[in-house]
Amino acid sequence: MPTLILVRHGQSQWNLENRFTGWWDVDLTEKGVAEAIAAGELLAEKGVLPTRAFTSLQVRAIKTLHLALEACGRLWIPETKDWRLNERHYGGLTGLDKQETRERHGDEQVHIWRRSFDTPPPVMEEGTDYDLAADPRYAGIAVPRTESLKLTIERVLPYWEGEILPVLASGETVIVSAHGNSLRALVKHLSNISDEDITGLEIPTGQPIVYEFDAAMKPGERHYLKDR
Repeated sequence: MPTLILVRHGQSQWNLENRFTGWWDVDLTEKGVAEAIAAGELLAEKGVLPTRAFTSLQVRAIKTLHLALEACGRLWIPETKDWRLNERHYGGLTGLDKQETRERHGDEQVHIWRRSFDTPPPVMEEGTDYDLAADPRYAGIAVPRTESLKLTIERVLPYWEGEILPVLASGETVIVSAHGNSLRALVKHLSNISDEDITGLEIPTGQPIVYEFDAAMKPGERHYLKDR
């Protein structure tokens, strides 16, 4: 039975500091490391052992994947990294403290930027401290200047359809270590969640979500592995 495991990276330093992170590379905290290891230990305990892995080009997701795979004895499996699994790009909000941003722009405006389906934050200006246009990992990629959840979904789903789903359909147990919004994109698609409802879905750090697929590659109900 093809099985899909989704894991949001463990707590990052900017999660802890309550800052908008997006595409900026921020490392895991000690708690984040512990969450990633615990996720892998849970995979081993439940006997859900990945055979293929996918992750983003961002360190917090890559490290979470590696720590989890090491903890379940699967560090050797093939893995693929791709920018299309990156977090949503928060544009000009990147690096800002969320509470300070609320005080400056108002709770309603910040809520719209964070939680609306199709309204992106202000664009990131070229040459700012968090501009990744010259980062070698994104060579040849048109790095976004900002993204809504809708735009994030528009890059994640073609990657799912073209790269991850065929691997899953071949009978593999696939783990995807990614981010809150790139995983929201997958969960929205797999669980048929509306545009309105998906913005309120919280995906906790370090908690594996599992989908099992039938012979027609129809996903079953999503569940947290800890509840299995």
